Amino acid sequence: MKPVRLSAAATLALPRWALFALGLLYILPGLIGRADWKDDAGSFGIMWTMAHGGLVDWLLPNIAGMRVPDDGPLAFWFGALCIKLFGWLMGDMMAARMSTIAIFVAATASVWWTAFHLGRRQDAQPLRLAFGGQPEPDDYGRTLADTAALIYLGCLGLLMFSHETLAVTLQGGLVAYFLYRAVRYVEAQTVRNAVLIGLSLGALVLTRGLLTPITLLLALFACTRFLSVPLAPTLRHLGLAVLTALAISMLWVLPAVSMQPYGLNPVSGWLAWTANQIGLPSWISIKTFFRVGIWFFWPAWPFAGWAIYAWRRQDHLLHIVLPLFFVGALTLLILCDPLPENGDLLKLLPPLAIMAAFGLPTMKRGAINAIDWFSVMVLTMLGAIVWLFWIAKLTGWPAQLAKNVLKLLPGFRPEVEVLAFVVALGATIGWIALVHWRISRQPAVLWRAVVLSSGGLILLWVLLMTLFLSDFNYSKSYAVVARQIAASLPTDAGCINSNVGAPQRASLAFYGKLPFDKIGAGKCDLILLQDSVKVHDERELSKPPPGAEWRLLWEGRRAADRDERFRLYQRAP
Repeated sequence: MKPVRLSAAATLALPRWALFALGLLYILPGLIGRADWKDDAGSFGIMWTMAHGGLVDWLLPNIAGMRVPDDGPLAFWFGALCIKLFGWLMGDMMAARMSTIAIFVAATASVWWTAFHLGRRQDAQPLRLAFGGQPEPDDYGRTLADTAALIYLGCLGLLMFSHETLAVTLQGGLVAYFLYRAVRYVEAQTVRNAVLIGLSLGALVLTRGLLTPITLLLALFACTRFLSVPLAPTLRHLGLAVLTALAISMLWVLPAVSMQPYGLNPVSGWLAWTANQIGLPSWISIKTFFRVGIWFFWPAWPFAGWAIYAWRRQDHLLHIVLPLFFVGALTLLILCDPLPENGDLLKLLPPLAIMAAFGLPTMKRGAINAIDWFSVMVLTMLGAIVWLFWIAKLTGWPAQLAKNVLKLLPGFRPEVEVLAFVVALGATIGWIALVHWRISRQPAVLWRAVVLSSGGLILLWVLLMTLFLSDFNYSKSYAVVARQIAASLPTDAGCINSNVGAPQRASLAFYGKLPFDKIGAGKCDLILLQDSVKVHDERELSKPPPGAEWRLLWEGRRAADRDERFRLYQRAP
């Protein structure tokens, strides 16, 4: 017997304007007004270099002359194209983030449509009631789609990475689209669906290498075998998908190999980086996965686990089998990565959110009410703490809170930003109205259990990205350092050799327009050194680079970073 029994009243769709407004509140804060932070400065640097460079920069990803062999070029192509199209209107940095907005919209829409098609299938429908009144298939599908989208937006891991111009962000969105195409293919084995599957696989290859698309393809094939999809057409269609993916990949591979940009072969380094991502599962990868995943996938993983348990007596259910196959295959791939990155976990969020949506209708009313009250109490308390810290940094009361905030930002002078305050206040009033609606109306709609958790998480993000955005910009940006270095350059400055990392190089090149050495360039008369070790011996602070005679032109660091130090030298005549 199916574990779901619902009335039509429980499947009222979330108003489109409400879902759209939540999406805007989710993605725009953290993009508008944010400086180039260290977290994603390297990726932006590649996009910026491509947009202002030549064809060789599009074929060989680099940051102002520093080669970056990791990742494929697709995510950076999108950002560079947005800079070309919109940079004149909104500046290069915000223009690059237009690609981030597009990826977020496409990923969320893919999750919604995947859950919708799975939810309106006959095997997913709730039990028919004795006197009628059960929901229609399309209404039930829309409700589950709304629920899946809210769970997806409520995941902590998505919040961390969806606002950054990273290749892993595009990879997560492409996995969501592949999942949607896989559902459509299982429903109808057509050439069109096979080609679109190949399109998503090819895009994944150009984004983060070969391993993820190969894993997804094998998981889809195993899923079709489990669901008894005819073998012969499946093999033909998946072969067509592989050919399509290969053709998409060749759009970069062939020109890069034949043209040898900067005299280098970017494909060889990319393949070597891909090969280093696979190995036997290790204790490091297992420990990292579970330590990070327990909060990264929250609140999707408890609902997804419950869905597997609740539907365990039903056989060959597409809405459980397909997401479960993908979750299992991708989890195994991550565990086989010797040095897993947190961003790689993004590709697990779409199947987990979809499977979690099918677990929610099977939960008891008491459990749902407990989730609601937990969300209300915890998120409201956290929102109040954010407001209290904001008041403390402006007024000095409470004194201990003010001290804790300002000691992390030496030299920073907080000010009231009117627009940011209005947005934060509006989001807080909206949260209060949402809680009042939930408590006073006691709605029976299915998505009520996740709208509070998603709305509360969005509230906290909006508060942080409005009331404390200037604080984050001050502590995470290299803009001041870049301008200080640029002002210290001699008038006849040539190129600059440097050992700075990718984020630092990107920020210094963007904000200070520093003339870093290009790929293949020889020695320069200027050198910029970075070290991240605390130096207690004052004699070491002015010590020149060993092996040559150099003259110190400038030395400094970010005010909020006590470890990192930069020194600019000029070769003595």
